[in-house]
Amino acid sequence: MAVIDPQRALGTVLGSAVGDALGAPFEFSPEGAFSARFPKPGHGGEMCGGGGWDPGEATDDTQMAVLVGESLVDCGGLELPDVFRRFQRWAAADPKDIGIQTEDVLGSGDPWDLAAALHFQVNQRAAGNGALMRAATSAVYFAPQGRDATMDAGRRLSALTHGDPAAWEGTAVFHELVRIALGGGDPIAALPDILEAVPLGHRPRYATVLSPTWHPDDATEFNGAVWPCLGSAVWALRTTDSYEDAVRAAVDLGGDTDTVAAVTGGLAGAVYGVDGIPERWLEPLHVPLPGFGDRVLRAPELTDLARRLAV
Repeated sequence: MAVIDPQRALGTVLGSAVGDALGAPFEFSPEGAFSARFPKPGHGGEMCGGGGWDPGEATDDTQMAVLVGESLVDCGGLELPDVFRRFQRWAAADPKDIGIQTEDVLGSGDPWDLAAALHFQVNQRAAGNGALMRAATSAVYFAPQGRDATMDAGRRLSALTHGDPAAWEGTAVFHELVRIALGGGDPIAALPDILEAVPLGHRPRYATVLSPTWHPDDATEFNGAVWPCLGSAVWALRTTDSYEDAVRAAVDLGGDTDTVAAVTGGLAGAVYGVDGIPERWLEPLHVPLPGFGDRVLRAPELTDLARRLAV
């Protein structure tokens, strides 16, 4: 079992949640909307809320990540039926936001190991970023187990709600990028090797969006799709030199800002550690969990979860 840096593990979980909450009010806003409102880093008030979200409130991205993380801790490993049941309980409680595909799969009444595949058979579209968005907690948990285990776990967790294998690979790549960073390595430099672990049928599309020459403006699909979402997060990490700047760049892309910033925040948190996350962004952070009583997780509870995942 490899050793991972606990501060980077905290950075991954908290960093993803912060990115989610920061980006949520700007979802579907035009490019540059965040910087237009907050032109200077450290301006204050960036956790502004809006669009139905309270200041610092995380969305379904982090809610589902918490459910995955708590299942891993409570079960002592990957128990997919348990994760699926937790997702169903949450979805039945009418959360503020839930992806259309995820809602369809969880509410279908089909068994946990067939629901996503059956949905994909009918719809032939299942490569959204709804599995990638929730991967920060699982990335931390599986990192000590090495590349094969962490990428396989990413695929299996994605397949609970997304029947298209293309979506599985996005989560698998994210898991591996985080694993490299948690061990103190450079995830950007590791991309060529990571791509070698992506099946040939999916490799060209991922190689395109993860290329050093790719820019989010080059995307041929909305960043709610898994490829441009992951590519945008890697671009934000590659072109900045701090957690704060990476997440600001992600939100400024517009579109699916909560998820792009959540994925970026998880990667940047793994690289820069929890100390790189501005305290003013952590203070208002909170994660309601519909379907699980009146539970609301804040930074201390997320910190505790991250530490248990990183054991």
